[in-house]
Formats: sequence, structure tokens, C-alpha cells
Amino acid sequence: MVARLWRGTTLGVRVIAFDGDGLLLVRHTYVTGWHLPGGGVHAGETTEAAARRELLEETGYAADGAARFLGLYFNPLAAGRDHVAVYHMPASTPRRAFRANHEIAESGAFPLDRLPDGTTAGTRRRLAELFEGLPPSDRW
Repeated sequence: MVARLWRGTTLGVRVIAFDGDGLLLVRHTYVTGWHLPGGGVHAGETTEAAARRELLEETGYAADGAARFLGLYFNPLAAGRDHVAVYHMPASTPRRAFRANHEIAESGAFPLDRLPDGTTAGTRRRLAELFEGLPPSDRW
């Protein structure tokens, strides 16, 4: 309870990005499942800049062209104070080879109709909102 009094709201980003027809996903070292690339927003950084940085850091891909802001989602599982901004970056280009590290175990590009087992529910919901017309939720 004391931690909640002293800690502020956190802000993160996730990116729906593609390598051709393959959706870029990452598998973390510290939590199960396949996730959209993303992470925390640094002080003095816009959410779009953070999304572009995280995409490059986690996958080795740089977004090409404009980013489309899709929404801001509340993530109640992260201590009840986390919010996630989601961007769609339909085209990207590899800038460096992916190398597993202390945070990201694996990165891959998957066709939307063949997502890997373990793709998280939040990831699947964001994709359904964007590509299948599912009404947007305000929760991750």
C-alpha cells in the first residue's frame, strides 16, 4: 500500500509493426508469451518516439513512414497504475540483426493467420480491434 502512495503512474508503448506480411512479435526473458514490441517511455520522450525506439531495440527493425496512434489502454495487472499507448507502423525495415539479450529472448515475424502459440490475449485483442473491427476496449 505504501508503494502505491509514492509511485506514480507508468506509461509504456506497444507497436503493431510488420516485416512485409509478418507481424513483429517478441518473447521476453521475464514473462511468458509472445508480445508486441514495446516498453517504457523515458522522461522527455514522446510516446511515438518511445515506440520507434523500442521497436528498433527489441527487434532490430526501424519503422518506415508515419505512425498511427491507436489508443491508450489501462493495464490493471501492473499495480493498477500502468497505461499503454499503442501505435500502428505498417512498414518497417531491418536495421540490425536481432540478438537475444537479458530482456528479449526471441523476435520473429508471423503472418496474422498463423500467430505463434502463446501470443498474449492483449496482443490478440489489439490486432482484432485494428484488423477485424472489434470495438476498442480501454483496458489492456
